Order: sequence, then C-alpha cells, then structure tokens
Amino acid sequence: QVRLVESGGGLVQPGGSLRLSCAASGFIFTDNRMNWYRQAPGKERELVATITNTGGSTDYADSVKGRFSISRDNAKNTVYLQMNTLKPTDTAVYYCNWYTYWGNGTLVTVSS
Repeated sequence: QVRLVESGGGLVQPGGSLRLSCAASGFIFTDNRMNWYRQAPGKERELVATITNTGGSTDYADSVKGRFSISRDNAKNTVYLQMNTLKPTDTAVYYCNWYTYWGNGTLVTVSS
C-alpha cells in the first residue's frame, strides 16, 4: 500500500522559510522520481519541483527557481522541499506525488 505523508507546513511571514517533508512507503523509493505540487485557492494544481531517483537532477517551476530546493534522503525514504524567501503567492496546499499517488497535503500560508 503506497503512502505519502507530508509535514512541515504552517504560517510564515513573507521572506521566511519552511521545510516540508514527505515520508514515502509502499513502493521502491530509490527507483523513482518524486515530485512536489501545490494548489492555491481557486487555482489548478501545479508542479513545483521534481527530483530524480538518485537526486542527481532537479527541476523547478519558474516561479520558485532560486528560492526553493528539493532534495531526498533515500535511506529514510523521504523527500524534502526547502522553501526560502517565501511570498504570499506561495500560499497553497503542498502535495507530495509519485506516479498516480498523492499525499493529503500540507498547508503553507505566507502572511504578515
């Protein structure tokens, strides 16, 4: 049974930082690319960041390049999203994704 469990969301002021985590189980984590998506209120879900199975290659949405960093720890079956210099427009529910599987999401609110 595949499980993706996100954590680390919360309320942060503009310019602040958060690190999201996604604990994965039920599949061979080390063989698979992992993704972070987000969905803001009233908007479609969008791909934020992706990382290859070894962590050797990453890619980002233009809106977060230079501010967000995706990484993974294959020994812990966990993928991370480090978010710096957060903006109010980053407010969204953030989801971990593998293939057709999704976590329940973690809410990030950027507000003063």
